[in-house]
Amino acid sequence: MASVTSLSDSVHQRLAAALSAALPQAGSADPLLRRSDRADFQANGILALAKKEKANPRELATQVVAQVESGGLLEDIEVSGPGFLNITVSDRAITENLSARYADDTGRLGVPRAENPGTTVIDYAQPNVAKEMHVGHLRSAVIGDAVVQLLEFTGENVVRRHHIGDWGTQFGMLIQYLDEHPHELDHGSAEVSGEEAMSNLDRLYKASRKLFDSDEEFKTRARRRVVDLQAGDEKTLAMWQKFVDESKIYFFSVFEKLDMEIRDADIVGESGYNDMLAETCRLLEESGVAVRSEGALCVFFDDIKGPDGKPVPLIVQKSDGGYGYAATDLSAIRDRVFNLKADSLIYVVDARQSLHFKMVFETARKAGWLNDDVKAYQLAFGTVLGKDGKPFKTREGETVRLVDLLDEAIDRASAVVREKAQDLSEEEIAERGAQVGVGAVKYADLSTSANRDYKFDLDQMVSLNGDTSVYLQYAYARIQSILRKAGEVRPAAHPELELHAAERALGLHLDAFAETVTEAAREYAPHKMTAYLYQLASLYTTFYDKCPVLKAETPQQVENRLFLCDITARTLHRGMSLLGIRTPERL
Repeated sequence: MASVTSLSDSVHQRLAAALSAALPQAGSADPLLRRSDRADFQANGILALAKKEKANPRELATQVVAQVESGGLLEDIEVSGPGFLNITVSDRAITENLSARYADDTGRLGVPRAENPGTTVIDYAQPNVAKEMHVGHLRSAVIGDAVVQLLEFTGENVVRRHHIGDWGTQFGMLIQYLDEHPHELDHGSAEVSGEEAMSNLDRLYKASRKLFDSDEEFKTRARRRVVDLQAGDEKTLAMWQKFVDESKIYFFSVFEKLDMEIRDADIVGESGYNDMLAETCRLLEESGVAVRSEGALCVFFDDIKGPDGKPVPLIVQKSDGGYGYAATDLSAIRDRVFNLKADSLIYVVDARQSLHFKMVFETARKAGWLNDDVKAYQLAFGTVLGKDGKPFKTREGETVRLVDLLDEAIDRASAVVREKAQDLSEEEIAERGAQVGVGAVKYADLSTSANRDYKFDLDQMVSLNGDTSVYLQYAYARIQSILRKAGEVRPAAHPELELHAAERALGLHLDAFAETVTEAAREYAPHKMTAYLYQLASLYTTFYDKCPVLKAETPQQVENRLFLCDITARTLHRGMSLLGIRTPERL
């Protein structure tokens, strides 16, 4: 089905045509339309236009109104103040527009796809091999997944990349230890859970670290093993692969708990660019972008200096010949631009790495790998804080394990579901508890602008009141209950009916769904989607309180209100799915 033109776009088109007719010399002028508390929409563009043309704004506004074609769309236009236009659309137009969205059998609710989509590579959810995922990994995964869903829904070609930490000095230590203690990773059974796999690796890491710190001969052997790894020694690589495979079992179990799809083909860690590092350095040095300084290959910047006033370089290759993160990140840019043909690169990475990425992107621009046609953007996110406003830690001061955090959220949510449950089995309560708990964690993260810190407060997250996913999920479940109670009476749009003020407000907000999706995708801003959905649930609550549905005055009104209920539910469901959050039919 083709996309549905929104009411705001239709009004905008009529006003723009009227402006051109009233003031032909101005060409195509923007009426600057926006939603308003005084009417459905307000147009403010006439004031600036009148000033430019040295005309009386109120007189010009009156001329524009005379030129507007109403044609069933507009109920009323009035000139207000010095030349604003207050516009009210007709009840019929609202219902007919929603009916067109409702008829979209693709589930898109009339949301358009991009006409000329680009290719975006998004780098997110970057755990480290042989290390447990902690609360710090939450935001990259949750924000990244929501941006992927939004971009894909609007038609963008999206390539997912999980740049896992799977290379470097610590792997020489781990591999050497495993070589000398070959049975340490034997599990005793074919099947092992992700958490058990990571527990084994964690134990192995601690044992190898202890030996590394206490035994000089082992330390020498471990360092030699790093050289073997980087040189591609077959036996060393096979053992390294075993660590990666063990870690992936764990990664997949955590992401499954997060209700998030992570595909193996999308995991291209630091090691994936190993073969490109030498060439990346050669290209940078030959082009003069990077220079040798005290034996290291460095890139210097005019505007980046340390506290002492001296330039702070990006070190691409260390003086001992080893490669740093910069070499890997620059090689990844080359791969994504030239092999994957990306025109947008998004990095969902902690704000504390902003200087590093600023330097990497600037280096890539100097080298010609990024330009006006190929852009890189760090979607920087803030820190997860505890209730005390300090970085979220356990009582012992340790970093909170992600699985523990999710398990506690699920337990809290299950208690809320059990308290409210009607005719749900224990199995259903457990399933709903997981959907509500994980949804609560995701929503709390996404409802805050990514670059801001936010407080992790489970009590608030699973509350039925306020701006929480649970509030939205209960709104959806309530609608499903009404639709079930309606029995054989089906939702049907009746454009001939007058609408209550609460119906109008709900209808106009539903019409803004496509605009919100497009804006949230364009700006990589999932929080704009959460704000829209919370307002939608709030407007539905007002509608539900003010407008009886099954006990409406006429059969036509019952059908029309069921129609408003159903399209609200479909919009909630679609919007929540774009955030990676489930909407259970019953709660």
